[in-house]
Amino acid sequence: MASIRISAVVGAPAATVWAALRDVHDLPRLAPGFVVKSERDGERRVITFDNGAVATELIVDVDEADRRVAYAIVDSPLALVHHHAISQVIEAGEGRCTFAWQADFLPADREPVVRAFMERGLAALIRAHEKALD
Repeated sequence: MASIRISAVVGAPAATVWAALRDVHDLPRLAPGFVVKSERDGERRVITFDNGAVATELIVDVDEADRRVAYAIVDSPLALVHHHAISQVIEAGEGRCTFAWQADFLPADREPVVRAFMERGLAALIRAHEKALD
């Protein structure tokens, strides 16, 4: 199994970024440009990314107290046999927060592709939410 953990400080209040993350069926709000479409399918969401890839994710938990969302990819072009991820917004003071993202998945050889995807998503999130402060 592969595990990826990435995080970054975002120049936006935790409450602002959390409001976008917790709105689990509107991912373009969280990372516009990276996620171009998100549709609700019961407790699942069907996401279209900027490169045309489409993934279906099961929302596992939305934890208000910890500002944390857990989800699992159940269908994607990557042919993952297991995937579980957690995204969390952590207060960092002075109108800033840390966005932490962790994914555990199989097969492990997909690690470079999954990492690159996560890094692009995090960069889009930072651009969108820091720009919102301007």
